[in-house]
Amino acid sequence: MTDRDLMELATEARKNAYAPYSGFRVGAALLTADGRVYTGCNIENAAYTPTNCAERTAFFKAVSEGAREFTAIAVTGGSGEDPAAFCAPCGVCRQVMAEFCDDSFRIVLGNREAIRVYTQKEILPLSFSPKDLEEQA
Repeated sequence: MTDRDLMELATEARKNAYAPYSGFRVGAALLTADGRVYTGCNIENAAYTPTNCAERTAFFKAVSEGAREFTAIAVTGGSGEDPAAFCAPCGVCRQVMAEFCDDSFRIVLGNREAIRVYTQKEILPLSFSPKDLEEQA
């Protein structure tokens, strides 16, 4: 699956976003190591704190169905029908990615004209991960 294919799935997932308060709709498409794709969208809540991001929606769907190995996620979002800006994962989503992905996991960001690709290490260089909980000798 190409980055463009993954971004198209994220764009489709964005259409399902529930964002009546911010109008900021986000879609994500998460690629597993075995080629499956799980999509997610942001889901807002009037109380704000229970809001869930598209990236975490995709991860939680995948993990709840047994997936544990991931290679990439595509993310697109913004206000309006065709956002011009890139939409990067928030800090909480980056931490969820650190839980399940290694430093080479790819984050594909897209807007109406271009795609940018980063690694997990680039977007969260000093992450706290399961390795940090292992006993130190």
